[in-house]
Parts: sequence; structure tokens; C-alpha cells
Amino acid sequence: MSRTRLERTYRFEAAHFLPKVPAGHKCARMHGHSYAIEVAIEGEVDPDRGWVMDFAEIDEHASPLVRQLDHQVLNEIDGLANPTSELLAIWWWDRLRAGLPGLVEVVVSETPTSRCIYRGD
Repeated sequence: MSRTRLERTYRFEAAHFLPKVPAGHKCARMHGHSYAIEVAIEGEVDPDRGWVMDFAEIDEHASPLVRQLDHQVLNEIDGLANPTSELLAIWWWDRLRAGLPGLVEVVVSETPTSRCIYRGD
């Protein structure tokens, strides 16, 4: 068999602030990001279908999360009162893992040069 990795990227715009940073920290103020979320699945290639999973199946699980977060204040979303990149990556993982067997990684990018990689519990 052939083990392969699928990666799918999703984008959304959202505002947030970090309530637990030190006094005077710039991230304590409301600001926005153009987020990119990368979802990675690994598994064996099905010999009949020739794939690990249909990309559309990944979309079925990730797209509702994008719709929930897009153009929102992340602090107002259940489970994201302190929406750091790390906690946002865990939030995505927790909502994807049951429906996406083979989930191995969630990457949250706040900017083109700043990202968090989460690989599960």
C-alpha cells in the first residue's frame, strides 16, 4: 500500500483580541487577520478508488467551520474566548477529528509569516 498525505487550505477573515496578554500589549486591542487554515490527512491509498479520501469530504467538515468564523469576532465564538493561534488550532482539531479519520495536522496562519502547527493530543 501507499501512504500519502492530503492537505487542504481554507481562508477566512475575522477579528479578535487577546484578553490575557500583559497590559499594554498591542494584541489586547481588537484587530483582524486574514486567516489560513490547513488541514492535513494521512492514510493508505484505496486500491480501488486510487485516493485516501475525496477532497470534497474534507470540505464537508471544514467549510461549516469557515462559515461559522468568517467575518466574526472570534472571542464571541463558543470555545474561543482567548483566541490565540494555538487555541484556534485546537478548536479546529476538536471539531474535525471525529469526522476525518487520518487527521494528522491543523495549521493556523494569522499572517503569511506567523503560524501555529497542531498535531493532536
